[in-house]
Order: sequence, then structure tokens, then C-alpha cells
Amino acid sequence: MYKRQRIAGAAIGVLAAGAAAGVAVERLTVGRGMRKKARLALDATGPYGSLRGTPGRAVADDGTELYYEIDEVEVAPTTADEGASGSRRRRLFGRKAPAPVTVVFSHGYCLGQDSWHFQRAALRGLVRAVYWDQRSHGRSERGRSQADGVPVGIDQLGRDLKAVIDAAAPEGPVVLAGHSMGGMTMMALADQYPALIRDRVAAVALIGTSSGKLGEVNFGLPVAGVNAVRRVLPGVLKALGSQTELVEKGRRATADLFAGLIKRYSFGSKDVDPAVARFAERLIEATPIDVVAEFYPAFTEHDKSGALPGFRDVPVLILAGDKDLVTPSSHSEAIADVLPDAELVIVPDAGHLVMLEHPETVTDRLADLLVRSGTVPAANVGGHGSTAQQPGR
Repeated sequence: MYKRQRIAGAAIGVLAAGAAAGVAVERLTVGRGMRKKARLALDATGPYGSLRGTPGRAVADDGTELYYEIDEVEVAPTTADEGASGSRRRRLFGRKAPAPVTVVFSHGYCLGQDSWHFQRAALRGLVRAVYWDQRSHGRSERGRSQADGVPVGIDQLGRDLKAVIDAAAPEGPVVLAGHSMGGMTMMALADQYPALIRDRVAAVALIGTSSGKLGEVNFGLPVAGVNAVRRVLPGVLKALGSQTELVEKGRRATADLFAGLIKRYSFGSKDVDPAVARFAERLIEATPIDVVAEFYPAFTEHDKSGALPGFRDVPVLILAGDKDLVTPSSHSEAIADVLPDAELVIVPDAGHLVMLEHPETVTDRLADLLVRSGTVPAANVGGHGSTAQQPGR
């Protein structure tokens, strides 16, 4: 065990070198107490993730409870509607109103439904939307199969998404939006439930995601560093996952170092809003180390390129940051090669958490997708999510 930990330290040291250098300089000028006060101030002034909807729970095929929230459409009655209410009731009596379009948002690895904060703020009330927490993330239950030692796979996440759709949007058209692991979840859904895609899906948004070959990603590291990390990281994570309490204490003790790592691998621009960077830290830090460990192997095994043609008959948005070190934009370009009619958007100066770093761009393209698919009228799409808006609105 000691030898493994020593090798792990060397590999992770390569990964963390850039972040550590920045933290070392900061420590020369900023005391720990001041950094703690700064974090508290950022948490107070930027309450991102504070938007809530009507809660619900879906049950996965292994019994795991999956938490979701629904934002309903706000419909204001017009004067004409009020005046004709009697005749309208007679016309609709005994006839079921058509189910509205529902946009289902699936988040990425080590995140949660709140990672869609800015998009949720912009689309709130304009479209029926479902935001859910993947198993073992956020407010969802720890995966029951995983608690029994069953490895988690992307196919399982696809079945989880099906359970959420069955519970939260059992009827009517559906628009699927997914970031990173959430996009992979959508591909697994398409692979396992092609009839659902064919009959009900009106549009698809794939953001910062990949259809496979994630084992070839170099994370912006030199060859020696990549090889070291690939060789030891799965075993290291498994070992760390078995010592959860000890590791979580270590994470808290080295919070500054991990904040630097999170910033490097989440964002592409140097001037990212500090409150947004802090929000990303909180989302990622909330994921227990044993969950981090059990999900990681699923990504190297992920290959759903064969499922992509299932999306060919609907409007598709493919969007990625040009400086994404986790799922490089080349992976989005590979998806676009299979879906040539899709809109491909590569966002400049953007990293993996592009929906937090450049929320206006992401929301604008999502809004356009919704208009193109007939989900919302063009006139209804107004101000888009922005870091300049009141974060709790």
C-alpha cells in the first residue's frame, strides 16, 4: 500500500504542478484566514445553485432513488382567454390537453443539477424543464448496485435517465440537454431505447462531451505525466475510495491546491468570475471520493459512437470549449462528423465548464435550438443567463 501511495503521489504531483506553483505564490501574500474569509464572502455574494423547482423522485432499475426538480411553464391568461372561458371549457370538455415539451438537463461527473444555474435562470418559466441529479451525485441516493460492489457503467446512467423521463415527463415531446457525462448518458439512452428517441425526442444538445476514446485524452500533460497518471490513477482512486474519511480530511486540508486544480481543468479563460470559480469548487468538492473512484473507470470504457445516428432526424447542438482539457473539442468535432446536419459551436477561451464560464453563449445556442425545434416561440426567448444577473433570480 505504501509503495502504491508513493507512486500515486508522484503521478498526481505531475498533474498538480502548475496549480501548486500558483498556490505557493498566493500563500506568500495571503494568509489562510484571509482566504477563508474570501471564500465565505464569495459564497454569500454569489448564491449560485439557489434556484429550486417542484421536487420528485424516480426509481432506477436497481431501486436507487433519483432526485429531480421540475420548473413548469408560466402561462398568463389573456383578456380574450378570460372572456371566452365558458366556451373554451365546453370545447375542451372530455378532451385531454396535449402534453407540453419538456427539456431534460443531465449534468456531468462530480457535478449536480445546479451546474445548469445560468441556463435555468434564463429559461425559467419559458419552457417546462427537468433538472436531475445522477446517481450518487447531488440529492440522489448513492447507487444501490454500487454499494453492493457492482461497477457503475454509462449504460446504467442511460437507464437512470429513462426512469427520470418516465417519472417526470411520461408524455409529450422531450428535448435532451447533457454536459460531459450527461451527454454520454443521453447516448446510452439512445443506444438502449431507440424507439423513445424516434417517437418523442424533439431536439438534442451535447455540451462538452464525447462518444468515446477518452482513454486517449492527455489532459494537457506531457507524455511522461500522462502515462504515469493513466497507469496508476485507477488503482489509486480505488485505494483512496476505501479510506473515505481519511481522504476527505486530506481534501479539506489541501483545499487551496485542489482549488487550483479545479480552476485549471474547469475553465479556459484567466478572468473567470471568482464567485463562479468558487461555485464550481463547491459542486466538485461535494462529490465524495468513493463516488469519484467508482465512476472513473466507466469513462475509459465508454464508446457510444454507434448510438449517435439515432439523433440524425432531430435538430442537434454540439458545443464545446476550445480549451477543454477534459473532453477536448476534437471529441465534439468527431460527433459532428457523424451528425453532419448538427450545429457545431466551439467557444473561444472556454474550458470544460463552458456553461458556467460563458453562460450567455451556451444559453443563446440552447435558446436557438429550442426555437428551431418549435419548443418555444422566438418571441418568448428574451434575456439569457449571465454572471452579471442577480444569481438567485
